[in-house]
Amino acid sequence: MAKYLELLADVAQGPVAGQADVVDRRGEFPSQALEAMGKAGLMGLVCSPEVGGMGLGAREAALVVERLARDCGSTAMVVCMHYAAAAVVEMLGPTQVRRQIASGQHLCALALNEGTSRLGFWEPNSSATRVDSGIRLDARKCGVTASHHAHSFVWSSRAVDGAKESTLWLVPRETANLSVIETLDGLGLRGNDARHIVAEAAIVGESNRLGRDGEGQRIINDTVLPLFAVMSAGCCVGLMEGAVARVIAHVSDTRYPGGDASLAQLPVVREHVARMRIATDQARAFWLDALAALEHGKSAALVRVLECRVAASEAANDVLDAGMRICGGAAFRRDVGIERAFRDARAAGLTTPTPDQLYEVIGRAVCETRKP
Repeated sequence: MAKYLELLADVAQGPVAGQADVVDRRGEFPSQALEAMGKAGLMGLVCSPEVGGMGLGAREAALVVERLARDCGSTAMVVCMHYAAAAVVEMLGPTQVRRQIASGQHLCALALNEGTSRLGFWEPNSSATRVDSGIRLDARKCGVTASHHAHSFVWSSRAVDGAKESTLWLVPRETANLSVIETLDGLGLRGNDARHIVAEAAIVGESNRLGRDGEGQRIINDTVLPLFAVMSAGCCVGLMEGAVARVIAHVSDTRYPGGDASLAQLPVVREHVARMRIATDQARAFWLDALAALEHGKSAALVRVLECRVAASEAANDVLDAGMRICGGAAFRRDVGIERAFRDARAAGLTTPTPDQLYEVIGRAVCETRKP
């Protein structure tokens, strides 16, 4: 087993699993789990060794998210957003921040979604204006993960010197005139601290720009989108894996009323468990195939990873529906652990870009491949 997976196993079995129920029940940020991840060096997974990171890529990041999601969807989604943002900072950000990320002392998050366009996800309408004191940002960002806890956000705006292009910025959470608003008491992923953030004349320096002015969408398409897609798909696969394990444990340990046989000995129960297992294995196979396409630079790799994101999201809903059905009334008990994964799977599937948004993107790409 790779060293990072050995480190991850200890963290996942310890603080991640141990804190998961409290995180969900109270809507509490998974600070203990993330601290343990940082001490193990795992928060710097995608950072270069030259700044103290592990220097690993999309496959390893996706595998980490998948393993975390088996025990805690909230922790998995926070780490997913952190890795996606950290990859941009690693490529274009200042060395000091890169070192802090690598050492587990700096948590990043994406601040891209503005909820203003159904199909043009992550296309900003917010502005960046050059003023005497620097760059003025005005925006309303929607559902920003770790909004109270991230040290900085990878933030999108319209280009300073272009009407149509976009630009990315590294915006510290403590920036003046940056406000976290609207407490979102969500159905699932309750511990990921997703809130709306408003910038009203928030000032950052020109040096906070990530890449050239107007290059934001290219950076998102080349770096953020494929990495986020395979990680969020991994989150769904992990939720399915955790659910299958919990369902098997429940039906194996529960006796059928009036006899010594366990629920697992009933053919109808075994059939439904088999369907859960098959659907999970299918989603995993598609996910691993998409990772391979991404690693080998295949021409259709981006479409493949977007397809895998949609497929994993919808498979997770189906698998968790089946888990609730198999466990019956017991599924609603917190100690069984199915209802939490059921809720988290629905929330994970609706993070931007949503399956409905991706259907349009995928369909357009597929249709354009046909020559007239």
